[in-house]
Amino acid sequence: MVGRFVVVVFLGVVVAGCSSGELESREEVLARAQRAVPADPKLAALYATSCKACHTATDAGAPLVQDRAAWEPRWKKGMPTLLKSTVGGLGGMPAGGQCFACSTADFEGLIRFLAGHEG
Repeated sequence: MVGRFVVVVFLGVVVAGCSSGELESREEVLARAQRAVPADPKLAALYATSCKACHTATDAGAPLVQDRAAWEPRWKKGMPTLLKSTVGGLGGMPAGGQCFACSTADFEGLIRFLAGHEG
C-alpha cells in the first residue's frame, strides 16, 4: 500500500514538473523583462524614460517587468494601493518613479504593464 502511494506521489511530481506551469529561470524572466515594451506608444515613451532602468535590472531591487512571481502579491493589493505606492514612492523608488509627465491614467497603465496585466 505504501509502495503504491509513493509511486503515485512520484508520478504526480513528474507530471507537475513537465507541465507548462513550470517556473521560469531568473534568466528567462530577465530576458523577457528587457524585451518588454508597452503597446501604447505614449506609455512606451514614459516607460523608457522613467521605469525601464530599474524594472529591467536585477540589482535595482525593483520587481522585474511582468515577473508574475514578483508582481502577483503586489497586484492582489489592488490598483489604489499600487497607485499610492507609485505616486508616493516606496523603498528605493522615488515618488512617481521620477515620471514628472505622468498622469494618474499613465501611472495606472504603466502599473498594468509592469505587472503583466496590460490590456
